[in-house]
Amino acid sequence: MQPVTTFNRLNLQKVKIKQSFVNPKKNMSMAAGIYKWFLASLFAVFHPFYVSVMEIDHNAKDKTLEISCKIFTEDFESVLEKDYKQKVNLSDEKQKEVNDKLVKGYLFSHASIRVNGKPVTLVYVGFEKEKEAIWAYIQVNNVPGFKKVEVTNSILHDFNDGQINIIHVIKGEERKSTKLDYPKTEAFFNF
Repeated sequence: MQPVTTFNRLNLQKVKIKQSFVNPKKNMSMAAGIYKWFLASLFAVFHPFYVSVMEIDHNAKDKTLEISCKIFTEDFESVLEKDYKQKVNLSDEKQKEVNDKLVKGYLFSHASIRVNGKPVTLVYVGFEKEKEAIWAYIQVNNVPGFKKVEVTNSILHDFNDGQINIIHVIKGEERKSTKLDYPKTEAFFNF
């Protein structure tokens, strides 16, 4: 299985994949972690969970925010069908242009960002399907630096009231994350 990097699949820039390796001395904690994931996955079989991930990565060289959103395809297609009153198949390359409009419209109506207290303009880059998920890409131009990022994210809140949206913001080597449980939609990051 090949790891996904934010923008390299769209050939916008080269991104090196960071990998971490398991320390052999931590086998016991790893075993405990595997056990917990095993139990969680058993629970998930009987009780589905609804999660999306938004990652905002500051590219200091290009002075941009590169935003990737991972959303489960089946859930996303369902909410797009409900909102736009039409059949949606995000895997259909023949409908790529129409699907881009639907994905862009949905994301722009359910996500916004403020940098240093000021709203910024989101630029839609595109989306791609990877197995059971959609990766959608957005960019914000002219961001040489920042101290504060405010994110409003209500992605899939209109699909399921058990929705969880995870947000990561990366500036240089510093990464901050939060989880928004429905109905929460706002997250604040200070650097």
